[in-house]
Amino acid sequence: MRRLQYAALLFALPLAAQQNRPEQSFNLKAEDPSFWKLFDQGAKLNTMGKDLGFTEGPVWEPTGSLLVSDESKNWIYRLFPDGHRDGLIQLGDPDGNTFDREHRLLVTASLLRAVIRLSPDMKSYTVLADHYDGQRLNSPNDVTLGPDGAIYFTDPTLDLVKGEKQEIPFQGVYRIDAKGNVTLLTKDLQQPNGLAFSPDGKFLYVDDSAQKNIRRYRFRKGILSEGVIFADENVPGKRGVPDGMKTDSKGNLYVTGPGGIWVWSPEGKHLGTVLLPHQPANLTWGGPKNSILFLTAGHFVYTLDTKVRGHLSYPTKAVRP
Repeated sequence: MRRLQYAALLFALPLAAQQNRPEQSFNLKAEDPSFWKLFDQGAKLNTMGKDLGFTEGPVWEPTGSLLVSDESKNWIYRLFPDGHRDGLIQLGDPDGNTFDREHRLLVTASLLRAVIRLSPDMKSYTVLADHYDGQRLNSPNDVTLGPDGAIYFTDPTLDLVKGEKQEIPFQGVYRIDAKGNVTLLTKDLQQPNGLAFSPDGKFLYVDDSAQKNIRRYRFRKGILSEGVIFADENVPGKRGVPDGMKTDSKGNLYVTGPGGIWVWSPEGKHLGTVLLPHQPANLTWGGPKNSILFLTAGHFVYTLDTKVRGHLSYPTKAVRP
């Protein structure tokens, strides 16, 4: 999701300075000793990509490359470890991405107001959902694959196309089943954004960028229940809101927030924060052992080694239908 908070920083600086001026230094800030079970105290932040527009939706490929949305340049890129990139498909404001069970890329496309699936060559797409109950979706923002194989996505108004009407009178979280049916799961968030399942599939986490908190729902057979506020990331005077999120194999939750990546235990305890030079919007796991964090932050993409294996909702190899 594009961040309006960037506007105040952008108008005063030349373009090159805007793209490269760090907001703070990289740092690992522990709030609990167990934070160091996840990160080495001497861990280094590496830059994988730079001079991009506004980066979002990272998805790691087993071949070693990273798929990433560029919301301001309207491209989905394949980014390589040496920093060079290939443009795959041009879309209006692409945002969150994930793979389905057959390793086809699913994309939330704000300009289309739709969830789409790219073709295997990533040169064309099929619309999976752009309406609910006969009304156009708002601006689908993030997407994940559920433990049941269905597609789950958030639909805030954060990137609703200027001048276009909001048809659905709320901001929801939805499920797309194998037949393409769209089901509303909840509408009790003001601006639902990032979402992620716990590794055991028992819970769905969804953050609310307007309320600056994280909700947790019990998940069973495609239905949500027992929604509670799991954690809060509201820091008065600090820029940045909860956005992209992922879990690790131990059930810890990694969520973008003010200044970096906030790490929460399965019980909702704030373990620490990965402070980044630029405000992050999203993250994913990858690498040979699935233990590297790939972080999208404005014009940059960073990588950070961890001591834990990440959890991804999709299989690492395509599963035949």
